[in-house]
Amino acid sequence: MKKIIRAKSFKKDFKNLPQLIQKQTEKQLGFLIKDISYPSLRIKIVRKYEKERVFEGSITKNYRFIFQIIKDEYILLRIGKHDILEKC
Repeated sequence: MKKIIRAKSFKKDFKNLPQLIQKQTEKQLGFLIKDISYPSLRIKIVRKYEKERVFEGSITKNYRFIFQIIKDEYILLRIGKHDILEKC
């Protein structure tokens, strides 16, 4: 099973999210660990960062998270509204 590692940037973003979104994030991350192809995650590679193998996943319709897969770890990089890619 893969582990989740939260980068400092992710932790900072997470702290600033509304509490409801934080709760939904934890639920979605649980799905991520169990099955990366879980439908509500809507995982896809970020074209802009294809070489670096950066992926995005959905928390809600308006919030998503950005991560990399390195060996047996999901490295969570950023989380926020859909403009989060501009901050990467």
